[in-house]
Amino acid sequence: MAKVTSLGHVGLFVSDYDMMRDFYTRVLGFTITDEDRDRGMCFLSAHPEDEHHELLLARGRKVLDGSPQIQQMSFHTDSIQALREFKAAFIQEDLTITAEVTHGNAASVYFNDPEGNRLEVYYTIPVEWPQPFREPIDFSQDDEGVLKQINDLTFGAKI
Repeated sequence: MAKVTSLGHVGLFVSDYDMMRDFYTRVLGFTITDEDRDRGMCFLSAHPEDEHHELLLARGRKVLDGSPQIQQMSFHTDSIQALREFKAAFIQEDLTITAEVTHGNAASVYFNDPEGNRLEVYYTIPVEWPQPFREPIDFSQDDEGVLKQINDLTFGAKI
């Protein structure tokens, strides 16, 4: 039987095209790979050399701002320090941070983009842990302190 091999991309309808384009490029660091400003379509990639687009923004959102459109979109990052930097950027942008948690196998910051979509940036921790699992953690500690919190919460699993 045929099966998909990976997620290709996600498309979001947006109300304020310019604001959302700015947010995803300036704050999250996506690269614009193609764009049709007249039609209000922007193709974005975190790895443009490998993937033309992972995210599409398209003008035309038809629901009230803040109404859920997606359960969540999650983005990898390469370090716990990057999570701290994103958290500081979200605060500077006056975005709502909804959770700072571990899933046992990741450290995560959940937040809402400017139109209320729930997003997550996370750092993968090389340990298997049954899901769902979600416990608050404190990113004000250094990397070793954050990993110790996660280790303590996962009952001493090696991380």
